[in-house]
Amino acid sequence: MNHPEASESDQRTGGALRRSDARRNHERVVAAAVEIFREYGTQASVPQIAARAQVGKATVYRSFPTKEDLLEAITGLSLELLEERTALALREADPYEAFHRYVLELFDALARDRLLAERLADATSPAAASVLQTLARAMEAARTAGRLREDVTQTDLRVVLCGTALQLVRMTERDPATWLRYGEMVLAALRR
Repeated sequence: MNHPEASESDQRTGGALRRSDARRNHERVVAAAVEIFREYGTQASVPQIAARAQVGKATVYRSFPTKEDLLEAITGLSLELLEERTALALREADPYEAFHRYVLELFDALARDRLLAERLADATSPAAASVLQTLARAMEAARTAGRLREDVTQTDLRVVLCGTALQLVRMTERDPATWLRYGEMVLAALRR
């Protein structure tokens, strides 16, 4: 025989358990997506992420209705980590040194995060646009300080920096030392 009070309590407990399970599944999906997207970039699939998270595809889609929603969320997380890494570089007193350190920190981060490299290179991601804005401000300060070519523009920066990043992604280059070498070449192309 069912007791109405017991069933009400069971419903409350069951609801809490479902919410707890949903939260755990969401965390597993995000952790798996970070790993998979860093390794495979935008070519990663929702089934790969679901398998890594040990959940069904429907569980992924409950949190992220489209793959683009998931890509943007993970791009945002990658950018948060990048901002933590680059905050010190941007506090340099010398504008060129700030720009120099930022570019090298960025290339080091991109070597380890294929998704961020792809999103930055194609610049369609609203989250990645913030990196380009930060780069442009740092570049402008370094140019005004007389350390970069007078004719360098934001478009030049995007073509040289993002083009280099995209080519390294397409070549599946993962060695951070190689990425830093090309970061230095980007800086040399912009220097006065």
